[in-house]
Amino acid sequence: MGTPQFAIPSLEKIFHSEHKLVGIVTQPDRPRGRGQNLLPQPVKRFAIDHHIEPILQPLSLKDEYFIADLRKLEADLFVVVAFRILPDVVFDMAPKGSINLHPSLLPNYRGAAPINWAIIKGEKITGVTIIYIRKEIDAGNIILQKKEPLHEDDTAGTLHDRLSKVGADLLMKAIDNIAENKVQTYSQNPELVTKAPKLTAEMTHLNFDQPALNVKNWIHGLSPFPGAYGIHNGSQIKFYRASIIDKDYKNGIPGSVNRINKNQLWINCNPGIISILELQLEGRRKLKIEEFLRGYKIKENDYFV
Repeated sequence: MGTPQFAIPSLEKIFHSEHKLVGIVTQPDRPRGRGQNLLPQPVKRFAIDHHIEPILQPLSLKDEYFIADLRKLEADLFVVVAFRILPDVVFDMAPKGSINLHPSLLPNYRGAAPINWAIIKGEKITGVTIIYIRKEIDAGNIILQKKEPLHEDDTAGTLHDRLSKVGADLLMKAIDNIAENKVQTYSQNPELVTKAPKLTAEMTHLNFDQPALNVKNWIHGLSPFPGAYGIHNGSQIKFYRASIIDKDYKNGIPGSVNRINKNQLWINCNPGIISILELQLEGRRKLKIEEFLRGYKIKENDYFV
């Protein structure tokens, strides 16, 4: 059970393993692109390309016809990667239970956006966790965990891709252990729980009145989607990559341009200075800073608000 690109490495591993894949559950096709055509999501495309049947796409996971179709599959184990919240009737159905791949070191970063928040909060280590699904979200017993270091230049996009592969390997190990009845689980410590709530539109408006490291982490944590933005002379500009020039500089007004030339844009924080490396004017394509500055005018002491 899964929908987006994050689920594909796991699906590939299962498909090419000795285990029998008896069906796919994924989101209904959604209108996408300028023409708003109904297009299949990545998991469905993979299933079609590899002749995996059946493909179930329920509008509701409580729909009685979907539940009946799911029972007909007679699956021993349900595997969930980047999907919706399962009702009890679904996650209790398979004899060997339902397991989920979560891209954090649970109980840290329970919730919808663990990859983003790990970067926003400046973590040095994150990872992946395989858990049994229960009613409380992301709170099931842990089957396996694996740590993964964060790199200084990681964005949510680069970390997403890396964790999808690390997670796929760990997921296969968990499936093998379950098949061989070799699973040993342990409960999560409720005192260590931290949350990774869904990102809101308000969170994407970048605040430069904070330390440079925080600003850089917000930019990278929201890159490539949904993107952190500032307003310059009435134009919305999204920032996708940045580096820290100085952590302690205190003589500039937060959001003001500290330095500008043909290949550099430095912005004052509080304290510190960041250098913008990749950005996008609203309605245009994403550009490296030197290419962006060839077609857009910014002056020293201009402001981003």
